Amino acid sequence: MQKEQKNRRAGILMPVSSLPSAQGIGTLGKGAYAFVDWLHAAGMRVWQVLPLLPTGYGDSPYQSCASDALNYYFIDFELLEKDGLLTSAEYTEINWGEDPRRVDYGRLFQYKISVLEKAFDRFDENNTEWQAFLEKADYRDFGLFMTLKRKFFYAPWTEWEKIYQDPKSLPEDFLNESAREIRFWQFTQFLFLRQWRALMNYAHEHGILIMGDMPIYVSEDSVETWKYRDELFMLDKKGRLALRAGVPPDAFSEDGQLWGNPIYDWKKLKADGYGWWKRRIRYALETQFDIVRIDHFRAFDRFYAIPESAETAKEGEWMDGPKAELFKGFENSAIVAEDLGVIDDGVRELLKATGYPGMKVFEFAFDGNPDNEYLPSNFQDSNCVAYTGTHDNDTLRAFIEGMERVERKEFESVLEEECLQADVPYLTETIKEECETVIELLMSSKADTVIVPMQDVLCMGSEARLNAPSTVSGQNWTFRFVEEDFKCRKAAWLKELTERYHR
Repeated sequence: MQKEQKNRRAGILMPVSSLPSAQGIGTLGKGAYAFVDWLHAAGMRVWQVLPLLPTGYGDSPYQSCASDALNYYFIDFELLEKDGLLTSAEYTEINWGEDPRRVDYGRLFQYKISVLEKAFDRFDENNTEWQAFLEKADYRDFGLFMTLKRKFFYAPWTEWEKIYQDPKSLPEDFLNESAREIRFWQFTQFLFLRQWRALMNYAHEHGILIMGDMPIYVSEDSVETWKYRDELFMLDKKGRLALRAGVPPDAFSEDGQLWGNPIYDWKKLKADGYGWWKRRIRYALETQFDIVRIDHFRAFDRFYAIPESAETAKEGEWMDGPKAELFKGFENSAIVAEDLGVIDDGVRELLKATGYPGMKVFEFAFDGNPDNEYLPSNFQDSNCVAYTGTHDNDTLRAFIEGMERVERKEFESVLEEECLQADVPYLTETIKEECETVIELLMSSKADTVIVPMQDVLCMGSEARLNAPSTVSGQNWTFRFVEEDFKCRKAAWLKELTERYHR
């Protein structure tokens, strides 16, 4: 999609997983449509979601088993019931979790697939749309990989029987016997796309664009490392992954972040004209999203590589990435660069060369430096996306309340000065007023786009934090909203802000 003519707009960060639903996790059903209605009432023009990929290690959507697969947990059963593929009892009588505020991934893993298999049993495979989908071989690699995952009790592919570790030598009898199951896994993607496209159309009818999120890396246990490891990744002489992805110590972590993902071999990819990457970007823009936020954008300039044997991310080194060459042909595309972390002149040159807006995160603005680029008064131009915080930050309320007394006074002094410069009312008698002041300050800023996590709109505390980087826990990626959350008058307040600040 071509980038819109530049104008001011605002939006909300709301992962699909966090939407209200009676099915254990947010889905593409009535909760999603109700949220679009709420966005429209609030004057919002962008809905930012997190990666739609199947979750992997630690339930993270940034550790997926495939770079372009879609999370079948989000498929809505009520919509399948309307299609005649399920009965109500087949999903409503399942206990999807005890806490409506938390996703229970264990129960989803236990029950979701069996319900979807019932839908597949009733599905007419002579359906012309389905036959066209199969003819294009869409998601066949994903279907084959997931069939093998289930065959080996979801163990990593490196622990499968040797003959199955090489996709070129799969036994013919296995492929024949597994044909229907492979189609089932493709069916999950077919259903997702059908529901997703209907939801996107509804959003567009209400003037709302959907911003997706593309993780830069894939998981070690993924379709890509299983089938394309020689073409895509840095390997040692024995064909094993030699280096791991991560970032050095930064604002998120004192030891840095050791993500563990495989590192791309950019020399090999360059020889192919970066074909795999370009197909990935094109597919996301043409099929899945109106706008794509590319995660960890700085790695396209230089990336941080950590030895396989390292215990922390302190031991890594910087290596050259593909730079702007990879993005030739995408200069006018609707892409947002996640340019957080260690930013240097090389990253700034890459942003300039591509023309993509970067991110300005308010919670990173308070290091005592009056020239901090995340302070709204220091935004150099309008070509940026301003956030209160991201999915990796604590909520705005928790950020403010977690300050020591002296630090809080300094924060409020800077906030007051920012409000004075922007001619924004400075209200801080209550934490709710303080959060609203910050949001209004960003709305007033020169940033073309402002995105606010839903938790910050509702002034929620740490209990609503979505993810704490470099940790694995039942709190990460599990927070959910309930219908009651949307009954307050926040939509009217946001609508008034968008009108006041011409968004």
